[in-house]
Amino acid sequence: MSDSPNGTPYFRSSNHAQGLANYPHARIVPSGNAHTIYVSGTSSRCGDGTFVGATPTKDESGNTTLDLDIRLQSEAVLSNISEVIKGATDGKANMRNVVEATVFLVNVERDYKGMNEEWNKVWPDRALAPARTTVEVRALPRPEILVEIKCVAHLP
Repeated sequence: MSDSPNGTPYFRSSNHAQGLANYPHARIVPSGNAHTIYVSGTSSRCGDGTFVGATPTKDESGNTTLDLDIRLQSEAVLSNISEVIKGATDGKANMRNVVEATVFLVNVERDYKGMNEEWNKVWPDRALAPARTTVEVRALPRPEILVEIKCVAHLP
């Protein structure tokens, strides 16, 4: 793929990731001998259109509801981001290269603790964790989504 004025687009193409987005999952921008990887907002969506941590269930009346799990979703989001970074850099970068992240939650009071516990599994040493902003948003693109994360990674 050729470079554009805003960097080289990266589309995750493994079978399990088909259909994740109609826009680049990341953009790689060279700067001297280094590269900056801008990872698009990422959810727990799977290639088949389902969402990790969002299980449809039927109630007693036969109505479908969603059983949502912030920990499962957060773990899946971070895993998806990891795969995007590895794929965009041919395995030269990983989550240790993330320098900044923005976390979007639909309910900070309810979900911050669970998201943060999963975050701390990826970055147990706070000194090595990226700078992070967490914000509550009114909604995310689908009712199945409790958390979305976008981030920036640096590859020297």
